[in-house]
Amino acid sequence: MPPPTAYILCTSPRSGSTLLCGLLRDSGAGHPKSYFHRPSLADWRSGLDLDPNTPRSDIFAEATRQGRANTDIFGLRLQRHSAPFFFDQLRGMHTAAQTDAQAVTAQFGPTRYLYLHRTDKLAQAVSLVRANQSGLWHRNADGSELERTAPPQTPTYDHDAIATELAMAKTYDTEWEAWFTREGITPLRLDYDRLAADPHATLARVLSHLHLPAVTLPAPAVAKLADDINADWIARFKADTK
Repeated sequence: MPPPTAYILCTSPRSGSTLLCGLLRDSGAGHPKSYFHRPSLADWRSGLDLDPNTPRSDIFAEATRQGRANTDIFGLRLQRHSAPFFFDQLRGMHTAAQTDAQAVTAQFGPTRYLYLHRTDKLAQAVSLVRANQSGLWHRNADGSELERTAPPQTPTYDHDAIATELAMAKTYDTEWEAWFTREGITPLRLDYDRLAADPHATLARVLSHLHLPAVTLPAPAVAKLADDINADWIARFKADTK
């Protein structure tokens, strides 16, 4: 099997992908981001700072350029909700491809797949509801804000919202597993808890899988957001659903 020229980090929200993407970027493994996040060519163009009339093939070319970041490998984070539209666009450009994976290879060359998931679905759902409410998605290691999507507001326990996100998180995992089976793909499986407990051990596994040299990095730049509020919401939800 030839060394990969690309990798796709298959995941779902609040599974630790921002932490892992930062580690991969800092280790010289491309610049993995969600270049194809929303199911919209217009949004893809906007995110890549391209002209509104840029053709689809050039969108992929620019994403590949940015995702390589002057390295030899292209990195992409692909959230499950983004995947169907992404693969449809690839299949539309590579009509001879009989599978999604063949279309990926036709576009990016030999590609490895990483599957980062979170076993504790309730914790994942609570994290997502809180992020949506508060607008704060990530903090830097020094405590400063890394990513905010809305003005600050106090999060409020919402049983129905948590239940909705819990069901969706389970669906995303089911859909990824079905896709891997259908495509005949055996991904490198990565677990959120192991990543959070020992980021550099997970990074070492990924770099080895990608045929890239091991590196020594400082402490991760992303801080964990979960706190007593998350724990309280998890306990309340479990009590509510007995």
